[in-house]
Amino acid sequence: MLIDIISDTVCPWCWIGKRRLEKALAARPDIEAQLVWRPFQLNPDMPGDGQPWRAHLQAKFGERADMLVTTVAEVGHREGLAFDFAAVKTMPNSLDSHRLVRWARTAGCQPAVVEGLFRRFFSDGEDISDHGVLCAAADEAGMDVDLVRRLLADGADVERIANEDQLARDMGVQGVPAFIIDGRHVLIGAETPDRWLALFDQMDAAPEGDSPPACA
Repeated sequence: MLIDIISDTVCPWCWIGKRRLEKALAARPDIEAQLVWRPFQLNPDMPGDGQPWRAHLQAKFGERADMLVTTVAEVGHREGLAFDFAAVKTMPNSLDSHRLVRWARTAGCQPAVVEGLFRRFFSDGEDISDHGVLCAAADEAGMDVDLVRRLLADGADVERIANEDQLARDMGVQGVPAFIIDGRHVLIGAETPDRWLALFDQMDAAPEGDSPPACA
């Protein structure tokens, strides 16, 4: 089973969605799943040096900002994720982090890099647009840090990331996470493990060549 995961490294619901999918797959050890992370920038016009975290939230969500942050932290805690929004000072431009995630797939450590970036940003408050932070995340996952440093400095794959982001929008993706299973079935949002298991059961029960309805 191939699961393409369209997500942003600065999206808290993407971390929650990742963990919930992992729990569902752990409950179905008979499923051999290949997970591939695809880029999507929630804030494509973000300046290269980012924006102050609180100012960004207030501008985007207004008076709902504090309530939304509290809700995310509570949901994340129930999933075993340590969100610490007090530690986050900057909303970064996520482009370079997506470049690292792309290279991590070639290096065979994409899940570890994705997890590390989520943790560094949402738990440790690190700026994941900073090349030093990205190199540290690469090193932690066992990547060739010297190569990553050169690729970051050279601007490698910037256009590829932009093209993949646009492809997701052309497909109708407006928010993340979005999951495409075997190129046919779609699930939008950080769905619970039970919802994933129900989808797996639908897929198992579908006659050969048929697809269960897309999930939204």
